[in-house]
Amino acid sequence: MSRLPQLLKLLAVEPGGGDAFTLYGVAQEYAKLGDAPKAIEFYDKCLLADPAYCYAYYHKAKVQSDHDDPAAAAATLRTGIEVAKRAGDGKALSEMTTFLDSLT
Repeated sequence: MSRLPQLLKLLAVEPGGGDAFTLYGVAQEYAKLGDAPKAIEFYDKCLLADPAYCYAYYHKAKVQSDHDDPAAAAATLRTGIEVAKRAGDGKALSEMTTFLDSLT
């Protein structure tokens, strides 16, 4: 069962269009439903709210890759890798680097 309706209700009452965590959750739900454009839209909103939300880069790239856009996925991962380096998030850095290597 999708949590999407509850998350969208939460976004509607959050000031400023929602926090990164909620936006990420909406993106994840759209990705599970196979709605790539909406998933990417909400990953982008998440990253606008918090540009250091490392896993949003990873999962956005996953959606892009799964929907036959490996060039966009690679660009997203490159940005995410730089963000993970600055944040000192070794786990996210490792996962995004491995994912990028699999695309090339």
